[in-house]
Amino acid sequence: QVQLVESGGGLVQPGGSLRLSCAASRSIFSINVMGWYRQAPGKQRELVATISSGGITNCADSVKGRFTISRDNAKNTVYLQMNNLKSEDTAVYYCNAIYWGGGRWNDYWGQGTQVTVSS
Repeated sequence: QVQLVESGGGLVQPGGSLRLSCAASRSIFSINVMGWYRQAPGKQRELVATISSGGITNCADSVKGRFTISRDNAKNTVYLQMNNLKSEDTAVYYCNAIYWGGGRWNDYWGQGTQVTVSS
């Protein structure tokens, strides 16, 4: 099992920046993929960015060039640096971890952190 705790959300003006953190309760070295997803009111949860254990990243087209995902295995933490934020980035952001263990894929979510982009 792994518990995920997000932090760093808040209210920011358009064009501003935030850095989200996702702290895991155990080593993330062996976690195959960690990612960030978001869900805006009335919309489905959508992928924002993922990073593999090998450091390969993937971002949604809507955030490419503005958001960067990274992981620090020593701190058991994944980050999402968000720059040039837009009103449409307003959502609850969730951290996700997927890993193979116990003969099956394991999928865990954090509780989410609110990001509001507004003037």
